[in-house]
Amino acid sequence: MIFHRPGPLPKREIERLTKEQRTARNHQDKKDLVKKGCSHGILVYSHGEAVGWCQYGPKEELPRIDAGHMYKKLLLDSEGKRLWRITCFWVDRRHRNRGVASAGLKAALNAIRKKGGGLVEAYPAKRKGFPADWFGTLSMFKNEGFAVVAPFGKSNALVRKTI
Repeated sequence: MIFHRPGPLPKREIERLTKEQRTARNHQDKKDLVKKGCSHGILVYSHGEAVGWCQYGPKEELPRIDAGHMYKKLLLDSEGKRLWRITCFWVDRRHRNRGVASAGLKAALNAIRKKGGGLVEAYPAKRKGFPADWFGTLSMFKNEGFAVVAPFGKSNALVRKTI
């Protein structure tokens, strides 16, 4: 849910909720977005079991990035194209390093293409491990034709591709 919210929740709200309550709230908020058609994701299956997930969506659905100080400094232009974002991945530990995230990325790009395409950006890690487990690796995105636009913090890069 972090990328769906325009900013962090108020500190007093976070402090009054237990971890379980925050998790339940996030689950409910996500369900509400899905019902409204305002949350996009790809599930990756292996032998009928969900083993991975890739979140994507148009800029309007994932506004949190716009508020980040690193992003604001870049003064990026979407070149008049619809801007899509690929914000995060999840892969079951038992299935890591088997191409699950790559399969999710390819499926997300195909889904974006079917929705009219545009400019796609993502924020992959420059090396494996954390934060690559959440954002994907730079090499994975380069393999799909993304180009590095700018560094994005110490560990990530901002990449873009038009489809």
